Amino acid sequence: MSLLLLALAALAGVVIWFIGGFNKFVHLKALVDEAWSGIDVQLKRRYDLIPNLVAVVKQYATHEKSIFEDIARARSRAINAQGVEDKASAESGLTQTLKTLFAVAENYPNLKANENFLSLQQDLGAIENEIQLSRRYYNGAARNYNVAVTTFPARLIAAASGYHAVPYFELNTAAERENPQITF
Repeated sequence: MSLLLLALAALAGVVIWFIGGFNKFVHLKALVDEAWSGIDVQLKRRYDLIPNLVAVVKQYATHEKSIFEDIARARSRAINAQGVEDKASAESGLTQTLKTLFAVAENYPNLKANENFLSLQQDLGAIENEIQLSRRYYNGAARNYNVAVTTFPARLIAAASGYHAVPYFELNTAAERENPQITF
């Protein structure tokens, strides 16, 4: 009888441990999803700002048509990207085309003095800062989740429950790692 009680107690302990571990993964995954949502919101703000920025620059730089087409393509690709890795890659391309836009703006002194352009530049700078903070928060949540998913014995619960490591939102190119040259 005592052996049966001991076996039931051990089984109850394993079940309680599994439930606790499973709930931990649910919590950590929710934090990762929340963090990704934060990035998504900031990127949406950026996507909404870009057409206004392009419109102001177009008024001054009408012969720079290829740059505007490149920005439109990069923006569309970024908006339609799915998943962390695809979104990070698309954002890299969009960042590069925006750098080109600001390089073109440097050649137009009247544009650089335009109030709308200056305001849009400031807004973009603030959004870029928010994106950077959101990326940092996401990567921290992803790190905590990935550590929990890959460490033993919690790895057993993760595998049994279908939880897998998530990718980090990382910079893909060396050029992206450089500080953007946005002048105000």
